[in-house]
Amino acid sequence: MRRRDFLQTSLSGVLFQGRPIQLPDAPTEVFIERALPGKPHAGKVLAAIQPHSDDIPLFAAGTVAKLLNEGYTGYLIRVTNDDMAGPGTIGETVLANERDNDEVARVLGMRGVFNLNYSNHQLDGESRLEIRARFIFLFRLLKVDTIVCFDPWALYEENPDHYVTAQCVEAACWMAGMTKDYPEHFAAGLEPHAVKEKYYFARGPQLVNRIVDISSTIEKKIEVNLVNRAQGPAGNNGARLRQRLAKQGLRLPILGDDDETANREYIRHFVLARDRELGQRYGLGYAEKFHYIGPEPSPVDQYIKQHAVPL
Repeated sequence: MRRRDFLQTSLSGVLFQGRPIQLPDAPTEVFIERALPGKPHAGKVLAAIQPHSDDIPLFAAGTVAKLLNEGYTGYLIRVTNDDMAGPGTIGETVLANERDNDEVARVLGMRGVFNLNYSNHQLDGESRLEIRARFIFLFRLLKVDTIVCFDPWALYEENPDHYVTAQCVEAACWMAGMTKDYPEHFAAGLEPHAVKEKYYFARGPQLVNRIVDISSTIEKKIEVNLVNRAQGPAGNNGARLRQRLAKQGLRLPILGDDDETANREYIRHFVLARDRELGQRYGLGYAEKFHYIGPEPSPVDQYIKQHAVPL
């Protein structure tokens, strides 16, 4: 579905100066993407792009794991150095998040990691032209087919790192396929390569048109969040909760009898409660939501398929 069509449908009940906006009708169905057998995406490249080391773990790790299981080769791109979010001094925070990010990539089975290392919370003061150019280079270098990233059009996003990253990524996806932008890339042996498929996630309201069933990869998502310790909401929280309750003479059976179980089940029941609730709304175990943009079929190719006749 084209974004503008989906936008028209989703905004059909919005008020403008106190009056409802009447927009043209368009399809409103949400597509349920389920796990596929075998390796149908073998040969394709996925870039999971996050401003911070906890973004993919929280919002999209189940989908990324599913796509990698189906044959994608994956790369993790982190835009900031996370220097404002984590334990200890700023230097200790940077190191802790870098180690976590590498662990997230390892657990997911990524082929490589790229850290762009901009300062946390400061992306709106950086050159968007430079950030976009770096993404264009990476998309051409890696021959990226699909990206997973924050939604550049989501509502009420307060973190500039999120919306700046998303906007630079979206522009880079189509500019990477142009033949005149950054000709030095071509002199170095790269070729134009546009990104054709996007999974956009968001913290707040967004235009959702795809629900991904992550029931088959929920254990992988839990494991990813377990290693995201520096700023993730999981970390050692289960063990700490278990210990705190024990001092009060209480226990939660779901936390089990050891710290490892407590941490894992804390993530399952509390951190991923949103995924479970979303899944239940669609008859699934666990799910993640996205605004999905895929390759649009050529009208010429469609017409040829329907009307071409033998010579």
